[in-house]
Amino acid sequence: MTQQIRVWDGPLRVFHWLLVLSVITALLTGWLGGSWMDWHARAGLLIVGLLSFRITWLLLGSTYARLSTLLCSLLALPQYLRGEWRQLGHNPLGVLSVFAMLGMLSWQAVSGLFTNDDIAFTGPLYKLVSSSLSADITRLHKLGLWIIIGLITLHVLAIIAHAVLKKHNLVTAMLTGKAEQQYPQQKPAQGGHWLAFVFAVAVALGAVYLASGEWQSKPPPAPVAAPAW
Repeated sequence: MTQQIRVWDGPLRVFHWLLVLSVITALLTGWLGGSWMDWHARAGLLIVGLLSFRITWLLLGSTYARLSTLLCSLLALPQYLRGEWRQLGHNPLGVLSVFAMLGMLSWQAVSGLFTNDDIAFTGPLYKLVSSSLSADITRLHKLGLWIIIGLITLHVLAIIAHAVLKKHNLVTAMLTGKAEQQYPQQKPAQGGHWLAFVFAVAVALGAVYLASGEWQSKPPPAPVAAPAW
């Protein structure tokens, strides 16, 4: 009987599922437009916070969440293609998927802060760039939507392929945090302590505050017109 060992820490799993929900919300509200754009902006700010948390967790998280582990896995791509990869966590192709998704979502979240719809919606940092630059960013932001959809489709197909061909239930592992130990050299995740979590959350909250534009000076209120007697 194979032993279940810890692979994904709790903060990483919460991040993962919150990111899934927030990206779905952002895609749907952005597609609908109109009055839904306020919710699109809120989802975008949440994604900024989540990505900031994840980037911090690359350095402070547990074993299989760390950048060093991901890079070591990526360097093992030749062994993986030869069927000789025997580690836990993201395989080399999975690491490429993680980097692509984090990179593209970061672009979408940050670029959305400077966008406008030429009608009523403007991103929270719209005033920091020229109108022409905002128009260019908005055009690229809309193009990025299709790239995100493509990456999500590949991600889902990879999960299905693992379940069918290798009998690996990646969804369950991301829910429970545990996977089967198939080889003696596979070790459970270590690290990702509560102090690291508190620091990562503080970074995320700071990023959301900066992205929200609340720190920008507010225009003075319009003068109240004197009544005409």
